[in-house]
Amino acid sequence: MVREAVTSLGSLYTWHRRRLFLWLMLVTAVAVLFVAHGAMPQWHLLPGFMDAVPANALLAVFFSALLCEYVDSSLGMGYGTTLTPLLLIAGFDPLQIVPAVLFSELLTGLTAGALHHRDGNLDLLRDLRVRRTVLLLTALSAAGATVAAVVAVNIPKFWFSLAIVVIVLSMGLLTLATARRRIRYRAGSMVAVGLVAAFNKGLSGGGYGPLVTAGQVVSGVPAKQAVGITSVAEAFTCLVGLAAYFSLDRQLDLALATPLALGALLSVPMATVTVKRLPEGVVRGAVGIMTLVLGLVSLAKLLV
Repeated sequence: MVREAVTSLGSLYTWHRRRLFLWLMLVTAVAVLFVAHGAMPQWHLLPGFMDAVPANALLAVFFSALLCEYVDSSLGMGYGTTLTPLLLIAGFDPLQIVPAVLFSELLTGLTAGALHHRDGNLDLLRDLRVRRTVLLLTALSAAGATVAAVVAVNIPKFWFSLAIVVIVLSMGLLTLATARRRIRYRAGSMVAVGLVAAFNKGLSGGGYGPLVTAGQVVSGVPAKQAVGITSVAEAFTCLVGLAAYFSLDRQLDLALATPLALGALLSVPMATVTVKRLPEGVVRGAVGIMTLVLGLVSLAKLLV
C-alpha cells in the first residue's frame, strides 16, 4: 500500500504541474503578505481587524490550517479534531476558535465538494446515490444536532464519549479489514452512522469526519466518494452550527477566521488531486488508519 501511494503521489507533478505551480505561488503570496504586514504595519497591507494578531501568529494559524485541511479533504477527517487543540495551546479563547473553525469548514467543505466533483472523485450531478447520501447526511446533521441539544444534559458525557470512541475504533478496524473487498451499499447503515455522528458533533463539537467517512466505507460507499460526500455534508453541519452561534448574538472573530479560511481553502486543490491519483484501496486503507489514530487520540484524551 505504501509503495502504491508513493508512486501515485510522485505522478502529481507530472499530471498537475500547472495546478501545483499556481498553488505554490498563492501560498507564497499569502505568507509574504502576512510577513510584510508585521514588518511594515504603517503600510496597512491588511484590513484593520487583522492588527489584533501578530504576524508570526498569522503565519502559524495559516500553515496549521493548510496542513490540517489537506489531511481532512484527502481523508475526510482531522481538521477540527487536530486544529482546535493547537489553537487552544496557542492561547486563543474557545469562543474565538469554535465559530472560526466552523466558518472555515463551511467554506472548505463546499469548495472541496466542488473540486472533488471536478476532479472525478464523485459525481454530484449524475450519480443519484451520491446525491441521496449527501441529502441524507445533511438532514441527519440537523436532526442529530437538535436531539443532542435537547438530551445532552441527561447523558453522562464520559460514557457517551467512550461509546463514540469504541464505535470510531471499530469502524477503523473494519475499514482496514475490508480495504481490498467490495462491499454492497446499505442505506440503513448510513442512517445509523449519520445520526450517531451528527448527534456526537452536536453534543461534543467533534468526531464527525471519522464516523461519517469510515461509516460510509463500511456501508459500501467507495472511499473516494466517501471523502467528497463527507466534505459537502459537514459543510451544511457547520452552517447549522454557525446559525445557532449567531442566534446567541455571538460574533465571528475575523482576525482568526481569515488566516484559518485562507489556509484551509488553499489546501483543497492539492487534496482533491491527491485523492484522484491514489488507488481506491490505498484511500480506504488510509481512511482506516486515520480513523484508528483519531480514535486512539480521543481515547487518550478521555482517560487522561
